[in-house]
Amino acid sequence: MNWTQERWSGRTQWPLAVAATAFLAAYAVEVLADPRGGLLLVCELVINITWVMFIVDYVVMLMLAEQRGRWFVRHLLDLAAIALPFLRPLRLLRLVQLFQALHRSGGAAVRGRVSVYVVVTTVLLVFVSALAMYDVERHAPGATIVSFGDALWWALVTITTVGYGDLTPVSVEGRFIAAGVMISGIALLGVVTATIASWIIDQVGRREDDAQTATRRELRELTAEIHALRDELERRSVRED
Repeated sequence: MNWTQERWSGRTQWPLAVAATAFLAAYAVEVLADPRGGLLLVCELVINITWVMFIVDYVVMLMLAEQRGRWFVRHLLDLAAIALPFLRPLRLLRLVQLFQALHRSGGAAVRGRVSVYVVVTTVLLVFVSALAMYDVERHAPGATIVSFGDALWWALVTITTVGYGDLTPVSVEGRFIAAGVMISGIALLGVVTATIASWIIDQVGRREDDAQTATRRELRELTAEIHALRDELERRSVRED
């Protein structure tokens, strides 16, 4: 079998998405439950197994690339996801695979499924960013985000670009996470705006098509009446002659 990037990506897309989901679950347990003993070992095992899976996928995709240099430059985020495994907040970069799977399934879909994709992506971004922010801020000196509830509230107001400012990150890692959330929020708002605009254009175009159809039907009826009237006039003219 001759493997290509498309074939490999198609075969591994959802297994990697499942692995990313398992990683998210294990990381969430580590952050929220602060486990000890056997549960901690299980979480670390899941995290390390998913890391190995992402390394294998990255290496295979790089080897299958027709222009490896260009592919390498365009996938620096994937490289970061596997090259920085021991920095806890940056571990969440591995969820790039999950977002890519969602994007591939939603990108070629109809508008209704795109809306579902946007909602799911937004919820996932809020949860992931809150988890990462809580992880880096809860023990930081002078922190205002000291509970997961605080982190969720911060994520909601940040991703919606409201930004009350009542809760702000004080650590360098937290500010990097905040920057990523703000950029993601703007991008999601752009997708929502584009979806609404597309729906409006569709509705206007549909009404114009309906109006044109009605106009054409009326023209046909009027033409038929004119022909009938002309035929009647010709018959009368023949009788008079």
